[in-house]
Amino acid sequence: MSKKIIVAGAGHGGIAAGAILAKNGYDVTVYEKQKRKDMGYDWTDIFDRKGFTAMGMDIPDSSLWSLKNDMTFFGPGMKTALRQKTPEDKLEIQMERKVLYDCLISYAEECGVRFEFGKEIEAPLMLGSRVAGIKIGKKDIFADLVIDACGINSPVRSKLPAHLGIQKDAQKYERFYVWRGFYEKTDCGEVEDKFKVLLFHRGKLGISWVAAEEEYTDILIGRFEKFDDEEVEETLEALRAENPHLGKKLVRGGEFVEIPVRQSLGVLVADGYAAIGDSAFMTVPIIGSGIANSMKAGALLANAVIDDRTDSYSGTTLWKYQKDYYEKIGAGLVPFACIKLLLTRLECDELDYIFEKGILNARDMTAGMVSPNLIEVFKGVTAADIKIKADGLINNTDVLKKVIRLGAEIAAATAVTAAMPKEYNLKKVCAWADKYNDCFKR
Repeated sequence: MSKKIIVAGAGHGGIAAGAILAKNGYDVTVYEKQKRKDMGYDWTDIFDRKGFTAMGMDIPDSSLWSLKNDMTFFGPGMKTALRQKTPEDKLEIQMERKVLYDCLISYAEECGVRFEFGKEIEAPLMLGSRVAGIKIGKKDIFADLVIDACGINSPVRSKLPAHLGIQKDAQKYERFYVWRGFYEKTDCGEVEDKFKVLLFHRGKLGISWVAAEEEYTDILIGRFEKFDDEEVEETLEALRAENPHLGKKLVRGGEFVEIPVRQSLGVLVADGYAAIGDSAFMTVPIIGSGIANSMKAGALLANAVIDDRTDSYSGTTLWKYQKDYYEKIGAGLVPFACIKLLLTRLECDELDYIFEKGILNARDMTAGMVSPNLIEVFKGVTAADIKIKADGLINNTDVLKKVIRLGAEIAAATAVTAAMPKEYNLKKVCAWADKYNDCFKR
């Protein structure tokens, strides 16, 4: 009899793992609280198309997606524009989230995955220290393995026993509160910067973006603190003053969501359990994008399950998934988690100074969006770039101190991440995870 796998929540990574496992003969069921027709926010997503190929799926027809416009970044004072110039083959794709979900779910069903929609998961089902299934209402559903793809506020992860060492919740500065809406686009001629990203807009710790598409203007407002509709309206008015193509009629969207912007979960696995996607905080910490990472992680998790010749799906055998994830994805995200902390410490005038003096330039912004690895980002830095950056830092003691602190934090976090236990031993794994998480305290 094939082993029973529960995917808790229809996250992208969970669907990817489930599709591969079902294709290899496993009994896979996804339990999701939303109805099928309600899957996905009413907006577009931007991600690396290689996520599809990683999970063994053909890239959807090009009629279902477009290439993302390059971004132009502005500091709080709007004085300096850093314009990306991304090679076309490196550009991420832009796709409606509902269409993306339809493609993923249809593919997974073809592979043999069953979906149970309208099923809200309340908690994990525990047998001693093993996750043995999930609780839905008064019903206990048992499985050999639970893949947690319930998202940032997962009721599975947050209710696991503390001794498993799996962090239950994202903390302050690890959650990003986002409002997104699509407005009518007014006829005001050609827009120079089609995708503007405004850092610390209106002096707020966060971002706003204004993306001029063919049929609408896409607005995102993100903060580390919760905000309300009044703040949204005030921000929209400020954006309209500088962006005449932003109309006043909301075409669609207009909802608040939370996304993780932090380092990946320190411990991804336990006996009978594996976290993935937003449940495991697999987003790029600065920008909050995690779809492709999750899909790629789904393939790594499925491979670890298939390679488990004991069929025990224990922390010991699933540790391969954790090691592979950190080697291929997670370790590369660590420096970006440190850079995010730097951003939360900067004052508005300091960020403007960094832009104006070339301490951060357009090449850096382009490379940072293309590569998930900081070493790759800085490979193309020239001697002239280094001199400009050094001169700028030397002439601003406050910024210099913060950048020096950043360097020390990246070095420490990278070293601790590299020292992750090679094998699963609960006591050693928990001790390592404590050190790892301590690296990212603000």
